[in-house]
Amino acid sequence: MSFVSKYNRIAPIYELIDLPLELFFFRKWRKEALSNLSGKVLDVGVGTGRNLIYYPAGCRVIGIDKSEKMLRKAREKAKTMKNVTLYPMDAEQLDFPDNSFDYVVTTFVLCTIPDPVKALKEMKRVLKPSGELIALEHVHSSSPFFDLMEHLINPVLFFLLGDHTTRDTVRNIKKAGFTIKEEKSLAFRDVFRKIRAKP
Repeated sequence: MSFVSKYNRIAPIYELIDLPLELFFFRKWRKEALSNLSGKVLDVGVGTGRNLIYYPAGCRVIGIDKSEKMLRKAREKAKTMKNVTLYPMDAEQLDFPDNSFDYVVTTFVLCTIPDPVKALKEMKRVLKPSGELIALEHVHSSSPFFDLMEHLINPVLFFLLGDHTTRDTVRNIKKAGFTIKEEKSLAFRDVFRKIRAKP
């Protein structure tokens, strides 16, 4: 089953699955990372639209996702948001011209995209030279304990969500040609991180 099929299947209960993480961690990180952005923003893997309330009204936000059923949930949230447009789209083949966006945002997405380096190269292409990638992600940990935990839960999360817990996302961002400007550990030692990078 493809990761898109998995997300279409779990879309109705997706927000319940990670509700504890959302309440205790994610919403605080989203607010801190997104509430000061400006200009034109691409939200890659917008999912059910949890980021949308944190963008300033002055931002022009384009959200994309490959799962139509997840997008349906996001559209409900975006009904009254005149600055948000949502499209079904593959992150590995972005249908936007070069140098289109001031920011590209990913939140807990780079663990599920089948070819993350290909997608990141596309994100780099559509970013303006002055633009910035902002990523909130769970990544492969340098801690032996958390590394073991990630390897143990990886088969389960991959089966359920197409989620790779052992992915070296920071290395993938560099491989795609980005320059890391900030890498901040957020929780569970260095499992959850905020990464800011320039094209």
